[in-house]
Amino acid sequence: MKYSIWIEAEEWVEGQWNIDGDNTDAIVTFEDGSRWVASFFTYRNIQTLADKNKQTGECLHGKYLWGSDMVLVDECSRKRIEEVVSHLIMSGEFEVVFSRCEEEHIDLA
Repeated sequence: MKYSIWIEAEEWVEGQWNIDGDNTDAIVTFEDGSRWVASFFTYRNIQTLADKNKQTGECLHGKYLWGSDMVLVDECSRKRIEEVVSHLIMSGEFEVVFSRCEEEHIDLA
């Protein structure tokens, strides 16, 4: 089945997306109209978030971190996200990793 991938970070102001140290949501839309979402985090971004939380007091001062539909990657680039999505579809794990979106809650603008 054909699909397209929308990546939130591609909507950011140019220069704000650091593929080595960021996180971004990705929505996969299949030709049947179904949409699925996951959040891609780089390993470096996890450390950055933990360090920030230690300073701000969030998440018990950095003692834990969670994200819904979290996928950890070495880099948060379109190429890597496409590669992971393709692999998850081929391996049959896509619906385990991604969550189906409710249509009324999606704003891709």
